[in-house]
Amino acid sequence: MKNLRCLLTVVLTVITLSLYAENESDKKDKIKGYVFEEDIDLPSTSVKDQYRSGTCWSFSALSFLESEMLRLGKPKVDLSEMFVVWHTYSEKAKKHVRVHGNLNFSAGGAFHDVTNMIKQFGIVPESVYDGLEYGEEKHVHGEMDRVLKQHVDAVVENKNRKLSTAWHHSIEETLNSYLGELPEKFEYEGKQYTPQSFASDYVGLNMDDYVEITSYTHHPFYSKFILEVPDNWSWDQVYNVPLEELDSIIDYSLNNGFTVAWAADVSEKGFATSNKGVAVLPAAPSEDMDNAEIARWESLPEKEKEKELYKLDQPVPELNVTQAMRQSAFDNYQTTDDHGMHIIGTATDQEGDVFYKVKNSWGDYNKYNGYFYASKPYVTYKTMCIMVHKDGIPQSIREKLEL
Repeated sequence: MKNLRCLLTVVLTVITLSLYAENESDKKDKIKGYVFEEDIDLPSTSVKDQYRSGTCWSFSALSFLESEMLRLGKPKVDLSEMFVVWHTYSEKAKKHVRVHGNLNFSAGGAFHDVTNMIKQFGIVPESVYDGLEYGEEKHVHGEMDRVLKQHVDAVVENKNRKLSTAWHHSIEETLNSYLGELPEKFEYEGKQYTPQSFASDYVGLNMDDYVEITSYTHHPFYSKFILEVPDNWSWDQVYNVPLEELDSIIDYSLNNGFTVAWAADVSEKGFATSNKGVAVLPAAPSEDMDNAEIARWESLPEKEKEKELYKLDQPVPELNVTQAMRQSAFDNYQTTDDHGMHIIGTATDQEGDVFYKVKNSWGDYNKYNGYFYASKPYVTYKTMCIMVHKDGIPQSIREKLEL
């Protein structure tokens, strides 16, 4: 009887475990899309909304600097994107006229525009300067952008044969009309500041500590060069490293508590952050398929193949990115300087693959409340450049860059 009881116990245990395994398998089969478990989630401020403005560079770089303040134990603060935009447009107008209109005068910019403007003009909190003086509750810059462009073009056309002394003042007045007059002094948390003293005493970051890095072969590695993209209107230089070192800098930074400002191309079909919450680089699924599956895949029309690749109802195999692929995409305009974002951590999907957690500036627009997850292959392939604190670079690479 005792032996019978033991046997029944074993049988019931086996049945229970089998049912549990089947149930878990069924659950897994029913999961649609990617499921992430966060590994690194570094401190950051709330998601903002650039709305209908081309100012992602200001939103992302300031988000990055706000995280830098948190990393250093400083207060959480919402810094004013439009304060930086005002100054950037003003300086860009001077440069545009200086080079006789041969400059990309548009709403776009770069991470270094933010650090350059803070270094030169300081910064203020969002509560002091929100840049909404034109009857909108959110940023809508189409009219302002066009008015400013027409204005500088008229100055460059120069039918008076020489420039007036008033042209730049009128640019500033246009910026004042749309974004508001810049504060010379203001009160914040019971103390009086100027933009410069707020930057030095409250924000307290050294803008010279932040560098931009990329990876392209048309310039020597471990050198600096002017990144040839239209939005680099100031002709600032970036450091150039081999691809594997660019990847290692991102990982080293995150593993050591430093977030990363990320400028990337978002035109790929795998940039499915609105409906799927991911940015991935699907590869044609032929390597691991049997002969019948390969035959089926190869028989599909191109449109059907594309549909299959980008369904993303489960994790997909991704491309193996090489230095040559990156260079070719940049040279052929397949990788362009589209969007600035902020990498704040890492996560692992249900297949064990590591993704980067990215803070966007499109408001609460998706199922992750304005964040999304970018695969390592996507970041490796589509990164235009990054901005990091110098201490977020491995020492061996810093020495090669003489930082």
